[in-house]
Amino acid sequence: MKLPFFASFIVFLIVISYQISKSRRYTEKMENSFWERELKANNTRRKSLEHLNYITIPFETLPMSVMTDDESVLEYQQTLRSLAGSPIVNFTGISNTDLKLQYGAPNIDLLMRYDQNYTTLACTLQRWAEKLYEAGHTAETRQILEFAVSTDTDVSNTYKLLASIYTSEGNPDKIAALKERAENLNSGTKNMILRLLQEFNS
Repeated sequence: MKLPFFASFIVFLIVISYQISKSRRYTEKMENSFWERELKANNTRRKSLEHLNYITIPFETLPMSVMTDDESVLEYQQTLRSLAGSPIVNFTGISNTDLKLQYGAPNIDLLMRYDQNYTTLACTLQRWAEKLYEAGHTAETRQILEFAVSTDTDVSNTYKLLASIYTSEGNPDKIAALKERAENLNSGTKNMILRLLQEFNS
């Protein structure tokens, strides 16, 4: 009785050893691949940034005159005005290595700054929209959120609130366009957003 058990135990150890070795080889391969790409990226020369998808804030179509007596609203608007003087680019889902490979290592600090500007923009738009929505300014909230979506924001609550507004306004067909936009996002929150939108179609 002991011999079959011992043989099975030996086979089990061999299988475990093989799996560990396989996992180690895979990890080493991935690490080597990463460092090879990183080395190549760090040696990529500076490239022109003139063709980036720069975002312009359309103040003329945003509700800049609504609730201007509210300190939070004024703060959000001031943040947007400050951002308007700086380059804004959405690099969500693109690694620093890929940015260096595409635009050159010397540009990485600039590109990270542009992307940080975008993060600030997306968060500010969402907070501003929520503030107006709480005060009953539904149409104005929609204006803000539609602009945010046009920049390919990956803030899930932006899509959820906009879908809710479309439903309340009797425009559920517009949720299909929202879903199509979300399907093209390069973000880890893509599936969450699609699930949220699916709830409005059920």
